[in-house]
Amino acid sequence: QVLLVESGGGLVQPGGSLRLSCVASGRISSIYTMGWWRQAPGKQRELVATVAGSGRTNYADSVKGRFTIARDNAKNTLYLQMNSLKPEDTAVYYCNYMQIWGQGTQVTVSS
Repeated sequence: QVLLVESGGGLVQPGGSLRLSCVASGRISSIYTMGWWRQAPGKQRELVATVAGSGRTNYADSVKGRFTIARDNAKNTLYLQMNSLKPEDTAVYYCNYMQIWGQGTQVTVSS
């Protein structure tokens, strides 16, 4: 019964930045890993980044050094700071918690 709602997507120029948020309707447990995934048209959904309850993070090679994942358990919110965006980052971005998915937010990187 936890609902996840992503926001913060939009259209940006290459090299620009966006900050995605995922707010959970319901309490987020600090012991469970949360993650951001993305899916571009014609491609499989791929894992972008994860953050454990401890704060430990993991990133896909394609976004290392550019994206930062963070969580605020008190606010029931997951974040993804996206810097130095590239056209290849264009996708629908989803957050995930305990196999529950949000509706996704569109990120488009284009000149």
